[in-house]
Amino acid sequence: MLRTIAGFDRIGEENAFAVLARATALAAEGKDIINLGIGQPDFKTPAHIVEAAIKALKDGHHGYTPATGLLAAREAVARRTFTTTGVEVSPENIMIVPGGKVTMFAAILIFGEPGAEILYPDPGFPIYRSMIEFTGAKPIPVPIREENGFAFSAAETLALITPKTRLLILNSPANPTGGVTPKAEIVKLVKGLEAHPHVAIMSDEIYDVMTYDGEEHCSLLTFPEIRDRLIVLNGWSKTWAMTGWRMGWSIWPNSHESGQLYDKVRKLAVNCWSCVNAPSQFAGIAAIDGPQDDVVKMCKAFDNRRKIVVDGLNSLPGISCTTPKGAFYAFPNVKETGWPAKQLAAALLDEAGVALIGGPDFGILGEGYIRLSYANSEENIVRAIERIEKFLAK
Repeated sequence: MLRTIAGFDRIGEENAFAVLARATALAAEGKDIINLGIGQPDFKTPAHIVEAAIKALKDGHHGYTPATGLLAAREAVARRTFTTTGVEVSPENIMIVPGGKVTMFAAILIFGEPGAEILYPDPGFPIYRSMIEFTGAKPIPVPIREENGFAFSAAETLALITPKTRLLILNSPANPTGGVTPKAEIVKLVKGLEAHPHVAIMSDEIYDVMTYDGEEHCSLLTFPEIRDRLIVLNGWSKTWAMTGWRMGWSIWPNSHESGQLYDKVRKLAVNCWSCVNAPSQFAGIAAIDGPQDDVVKMCKAFDNRRKIVVDGLNSLPGISCTTPKGAFYAFPNVKETGWPAKQLAAALLDEAGVALIGGPDFGILGEGYIRLSYANSEENIVRAIERIEKFLAK
């Protein structure tokens, strides 16, 4: 029998893909499935972005690109970053990577090892904990509580930091909860981090444009006092409906004080994915520099759907739903139904034809909740809520 390293015995998965596979299999059997499980916009990539990729192919852009990404793509990200945050970032600190997960993988791999501690949000994106455990580091969950509007608490987060802490992972707007942490709380956190200069920060800001009810995204980039230890994760997948293009970017410090993190991730790129394909990068440039009408329409549609979801879920017996302030997820509380969350999600798929994700797939504090993605049509959302109501009435 072949022997593999222990890290692969600890590595987890993203159950949204397992649910998607199960939903696809049921649909192939002829069952009508409404998929509110996968975190993927149901809109097509805007046409001018697709045309940019086609043009790049026709123009002969078929070869390798720099491991850090095309300069033009990095310059486009720098322009977009200045537009959205007011912060000037050098293209020499920007990495173009094949999707958002790559930045998580790289950051956790750089800081994670046995004896180290890495803080991550719980409930949170499951790959955070999976990769932490893979490296042998100790995962330390930062509680994300419903009573706090699913924002993180600066005081609670800072209290978890020890001399062994290497990396703190933050996510706002958040998956799976839709929580948005207010700027005042982020200011408190940054102030508290002054006492912990040994801790790097990775801020996952992939849903930065998706905020509602007057909430504004506060980028960690706007705090110069932590720039030398800050990694920012972002990308094209959610904002421009480009999940399958596998296009992400990240911003890394490269000073001596930072341990030259940018150069480390560049070397990781050379050893692993080599580079991102050229046509997708030209599409990414067009996404940033082209018209944003489709982005505005998509976010407006998500806002409308969000209201339908919250109203619908709060009308169901045993379910209550805090209004999400960002992203395209709701994280309703299902404790009063009497069902364990994962069992409820599985039964809703098999018996009601509604695909959802059980809260425990996002962390130990996810029990009693399910995640619902409203990246689906208003018609399908209404039908799904009707099916859930009928199921719960049995």
